[in-house]
Amino acid sequence: MTETPAPTRIYVDADACPVKDEIYRVAIRHGVPVSVVAGNFIRVPQDPLIERIAAGSGMDAADDWIAERARESDIVITADIPLASRCVKAGADVIAPNGKPFTEQSIGMTLAVRNLMTDLRSSGEITGGPKSYSPRDRSTFLSTLDQTIRRIQRRRAEQAQASQQG
Repeated sequence: MTETPAPTRIYVDADACPVKDEIYRVAIRHGVPVSVVAGNFIRVPQDPLIERIAAGSGMDAADDWIAERARESDIVITADIPLASRCVKAGADVIAPNGKPFTEQSIGMTLAVRNLMTDLRSSGEITGGPKSYSPRDRSTFLSTLDQTIRRIQRRRAEQAQASQQG
């Protein structure tokens, strides 16, 4: 007898996330529970699928909370590259709010570029920040999140079918 895997969960690094409403809509449509994690109190819809987590005001408290729980078949939504790296290593699917997936293949280079840009900014070489969030980013995010949920659900259904046959 095999143990039933825990359901897929979406973890949202919520403090500066511009797509929370979109996440709620997609998650509710697919019946996927969501943990909205922030340093302090954050308002979330009244829905049994959506839980609010106040991880505390300590440095990286929300990131640590998410990284300790994210695992294979979970989805993490974050723009925080070090958190994305931790979650990718744990086997989670990680998506930036602009819809860009972080993968094992891309996270090393993404982390290196982030560190380089931080160094350049601190030395005064670069003073601008990231480009502004666009409607196209929102659309790309919605499509990526929907595809990721469907891919995980398909994979889990195939695994369940294989374990019943074997």
